[in-house]
Amino acid sequence: MLEPAYQADVVVVGAGVAGLSAAHRLTSAGVTTMVLEAAHGVGGRMATEKVDGFRLDRIGQLLSTAYPELRLTPGLGTLVLRPFAPGVLLHGDGRHHRAGVQAGTGGARGALHAVRALASAPRPPSAPRPPRRPVAVPGRQVSAPRSRSGAPLGTAVDQARLGAALTRLAGTPAERLLARPELPAGEALAARGLPARTIDGFLRPLLAALLCDPDLTTSSRCADLALRAFAGGRLCLPEGGAEALPELLASTLPPGTVHTGVRVTSVSTTSVTTAEHGEIRCRAVLVATGARAAAELLPGLRVPEFHPVTVVHHTTDEPPATGASLLLDADLGGPVAHTAVVSRVDPSRAPAGRALVSSTVLGRPPGDVDTAVRMHLARLYGVSTARWETLAVHHTAEAVPAMRPPHDLRRPVRLLAGLYVCGDHRDTSTVQGALHSGHRASAAILADLGAGRSLHVADPVPTVPRAA
Repeated sequence: MLEPAYQADVVVVGAGVAGLSAAHRLTSAGVTTMVLEAAHGVGGRMATEKVDGFRLDRIGQLLSTAYPELRLTPGLGTLVLRPFAPGVLLHGDGRHHRAGVQAGTGGARGALHAVRALASAPRPPSAPRPPRRPVAVPGRQVSAPRSRSGAPLGTAVDQARLGAALTRLAGTPAERLLARPELPAGEALAARGLPARTIDGFLRPLLAALLCDPDLTTSSRCADLALRAFAGGRLCLPEGGAEALPELLASTLPPGTVHTGVRVTSVSTTSVTTAEHGEIRCRAVLVATGARAAAELLPGLRVPEFHPVTVVHHTTDEPPATGASLLLDADLGGPVAHTAVVSRVDPSRAPAGRALVSSTVLGRPPGDVDTAVRMHLARLYGVSTARWETLAVHHTAEAVPAMRPPHDLRRPVRLLAGLYVCGDHRDTSTVQGALHSGHRASAAILADLGAGRSLHVADPVPTVPRAA
């Protein structure tokens, strides 16, 4: 049990990946650190529900092997990432088309060669013909009907142009992308001269999956960073579920660092007050909660809008024959933005002999979401879903902070001497952004603590330089 008068150098409020990663850097530097979490487990939105031997992510954001912070964050050395099949599988005009396959094999960031429609498969006889125009889904804007004579990527020339653009993007330094003019991502795509068929058939569904933003209102700079990561790495999932990443961070901290079930009611530059243990004194406080909880502790902090996410988990003993591919709908023919047989990506997520199919709905879901999702999945996979068992439907209204322009990807983490804030709402709304925000916050704290003077009598020092 915590003692009310316990003192630490730094108290971190919130045991999500941002706060836990910051705690790792602080403790590694010899700074005594206490992490307080109101919930009874760590991870925040990176939660995994366990049902009858299945591991079901509540949000299931996609990771990339190109995320630098997955390599740089202390404590993640033994994290196992399970990659999807190379590129993505697009469903368009009743066929499957593979796109976005990386060139080469090594661990380099690797650019993409000209993107080609590989492994195109004819529409299975049992699959009904997709509708000729997109189905209207509440809360989602859909593109106008388009006539396409080939793959969603267009002609061979269109594919070569797209491949060249992604190749350039993969080799562009992040700081150059952040200096580009900023527009909503959908407008930026249209302004870059790529064919409408390529944008609608590939880039829109891909970016919707990467950003959890079906309308592509996200800053074009954030979209470029997402495409850069896609071009330079492999989409992947943490083995064992999303919770594996924060749990690994928590378990590799010094014993006694993390305290769950402790609700912080107020913060200052020299203490936090908890509902259970009174005041805890410290030299600095880092608020590492979600955006809304952070604003409750730090009045005046901006609360962004959010993208809602619904994840529907099914199981079957006869899985679709799409392997470990991430399947996107190029036709926008229903509520599912992307889906996968995730037990083929990570076998630990399902018991032996059973397949786990996880499907993501972005925006406001339809009324009978399970029925709508089943109908859509039958078209996407070309199999009957009537006998699939529904394991869970997870709806998270505030799943992903919106990044509409103008969006500052490096929002200040140092509010004043002794008081700091981090999280994906201070960076990009990805796991990379959350980890990087924790990195920036811990660097600012260490710079202040290393000044050899009281934190609370000096003028604020500049925020640490922006990292790549």
